[in-house]
Amino acid sequence: MSDPSPLCRFCSQPLRDTFADLGNQPVANNLIAPDRVNDHEPLYPLHVFVCSHCLLVQTPSSFSSEDIFTDRYPYFSSFSSSWLDHSRMYAENAITQFNLNKNSMVIEVASNDGYLLKNFLPKKIPVLGIEPTANTARAAISAGIPTEVCFLTEQSSVVIGKRYGYADLLIANNVFAHVPDINDFTKGLKNLLAPGGVLTMEFAHVLKLMENTAFDTIYHEHFYYHSLHTVSRILISHELHVYDAEELPTHGGSLRIYAKNMSDAPTDRMHKILEKERKAGLMDIKAYTTFDGKIRNNKQEFMKLLGTLKGHPVAAYGAPAKGNTLLNYYGLTAKDIAFTVDKNPAKQGMILPGSRIPVFPPDEIKKRKPEYILILPWNIKKEIMGDLSYTSQWGASFIVPVPHPKIIQP
Repeated sequence: MSDPSPLCRFCSQPLRDTFADLGNQPVANNLIAPDRVNDHEPLYPLHVFVCSHCLLVQTPSSFSSEDIFTDRYPYFSSFSSSWLDHSRMYAENAITQFNLNKNSMVIEVASNDGYLLKNFLPKKIPVLGIEPTANTARAAISAGIPTEVCFLTEQSSVVIGKRYGYADLLIANNVFAHVPDINDFTKGLKNLLAPGGVLTMEFAHVLKLMENTAFDTIYHEHFYYHSLHTVSRILISHELHVYDAEELPTHGGSLRIYAKNMSDAPTDRMHKILEKERKAGLMDIKAYTTFDGKIRNNKQEFMKLLGTLKGHPVAAYGAPAKGNTLLNYYGLTAKDIAFTVDKNPAKQGMILPGSRIPVFPPDEIKKRKPEYILILPWNIKKEIMGDLSYTSQWGASFIVPVPHPKIIQP
């Protein structure tokens, strides 16, 4: 007798339709210390489904947040200059748009190292971060940002609200994909929002993921891949009303949504995004079930391109989680990609999971002078190619893997 189908994390209906099957993979952010290189490395299925009932794209993985977001979590938001600029502009606009002042309260869920909340401090606007990873939270606290080290749940939100008050602006950027119990998390958001407050959320747009064949943004840390349609449906089920949305270039294509406790007429730009989703077929399950074939085609194209480079030194730039999904799906190792580099000191000296490619500081590129550089965080390729403009001295070229693998010669 076969195992029963897993159930949708939102609506509890059976999950039977495949969105993407990337095989067995290591946990993408579990970089390996050199002295642990011979340890057994567990692999887990990276199989993403789409719910035929509510159309929420999701993984039925049994991982808990505690398995992934530990006090050794390697991602610090402050190492990307383009992300810092994005966050600063958001804060500046929010202060004006929502008339924030010293009597307001700004709360950010998944506040990481305080990269965003620090922008409210010069205006003396009270802030609070909620961050489960102790190492990044310590960085925020050192920067003068009050931070609760915990996961947001319905239960923790009650305690936090009583202790600090409620948010006039509640921010939840790039976290809605990371919560195993999406209904409990949304109840926590509802509890923290002041009666007249505004919730803003940013998340990668599944429409752009599909258009860009950005399968590398799929990894165990992401439990969901959202559309405006599904997010609106989830929030309204907990009496949070989405009234506005805008498209962003971040993470290969994201959305920022605005929600309130009370119903408000949706804006024209929100209607336009919903219409884009409808035209792309996102209201029909067939659009989702054909995506896996596009991923397989991408792999074939990349391996064909790499085959033409035999005998030429190839390195990589970056050690993002998405890069590990890509490298492991392609089946690449240090025999194919000699090394990668990353600005984050916490990743330097480590070894990528699965592929076992070593990570060095950026200067390693100057030392070894590779002929080709695979850009793993392709969503910020312009920033990276600018940083590596000196590689033109020896005629290096860049490889961008998605949406279609190609070589860029500066």
